[in-house]
Amino acid sequence: MIPKRRKTRAVRIGGLKIGGGAGISVQSMTNTDTRDFRKTIAQIRELEEVGCEIIRVAVPDMEAALVLGKIKKAISAPLVADIHFDWRLALEAVRQGVDKIRINPGNIGEKEKVREVVWACKAAGVPIRIGVNSGSLKVLKNNPRPRWTAQVWAQTMVKEALEEVEILEGLGFRDILVSLKADDIERTLLANRLFAKKTDIPLHLGVTEAGTFISGIAKSAIGIGSLLSGGIGDTIRVSLTEEPKTQVRVAYEILKSLKLREYGPDLISCPTCGRCQADVVGAVHEIEERIYSDRELIKKAQGFKIAVMGCVVNGPGEAREADFGICGGKGKGVWIEKGRQTRVLKQNEWSNEVIRKIRNR
Repeated sequence: MIPKRRKTRAVRIGGLKIGGGAGISVQSMTNTDTRDFRKTIAQIRELEEVGCEIIRVAVPDMEAALVLGKIKKAISAPLVADIHFDWRLALEAVRQGVDKIRINPGNIGEKEKVREVVWACKAAGVPIRIGVNSGSLKVLKNNPRPRWTAQVWAQTMVKEALEEVEILEGLGFRDILVSLKADDIERTLLANRLFAKKTDIPLHLGVTEAGTFISGIAKSAIGIGSLLSGGIGDTIRVSLTEEPKTQVRVAYEILKSLKLREYGPDLISCPTCGRCQADVVGAVHEIEERIYSDRELIKKAQGFKIAVMGCVVNGPGEAREADFGICGGKGKGVWIEKGRQTRVLKQNEWSNEVIRKIRNR
């Protein structure tokens, strides 16, 4: 069942609508040195190829800020400047033509500096994301290791977000998004649910510093998925200590599992056991890598259910339920399409046959 979405105001990031009933968008952040604009552009193009819809780059200093215009001209996705500590970097990012500014109220400075950023963004039609992280709250400057309950953490995060919102809206600025992130699920859920009850501002979701591949995916899927299943969330980012394009893939899989977006096929495969006599693991990884590194294949494969199974116990039945698939034997497999076994394929033919079937759709 597709969750009923929370009603939010609409905010435009470049040509992309966020909130206001629009689909949930997927974003990521480059891990290149932004000052090396050629390398940054190359990584952004890789992210665009796998379907990333919003790209954020770090802006650590003025040298990085001054190349944002070059990056913007070379890419298609909306570009977001991630600003910390120095409001002047935000002003330069706006001059360079970025599509959104992300600021953290815990470190951007006094209200006067925030006002300057707001006025510049308002004049240029650039929205602002207020990014509140539990590890960089303003109150922590005087209380670095508070022993708060998760509820108090969440209330403090929401309080600081709303204080910043009040400054922006007091200046007549409403093109606002907010994120409230912690490195654990409980605080993240509590903060976002509390904030969602108080405003119509679109929410960007994520569990910050979630970790490496396995632990990070588990935290992100539970945290982001729990909020989305309750109708909360307008854009998401999965924060993994992995390549950015992996973050994008995981984000889409979360959305796909909740039937909120389509992205590539529904690829099912068995975990393998002692009965398996074919390299199912290798075959599935090869098929996935080929599909999810090609934007055209990702789109063409949408709606397909593909099965790659390892033995005769569950294999034939599962493959029969798919649009097409393979049931493995000893170094080979039976190709099953629309419930019928049509031919036998050698192990080294599996990937090519799946890709051929998708391309010829």
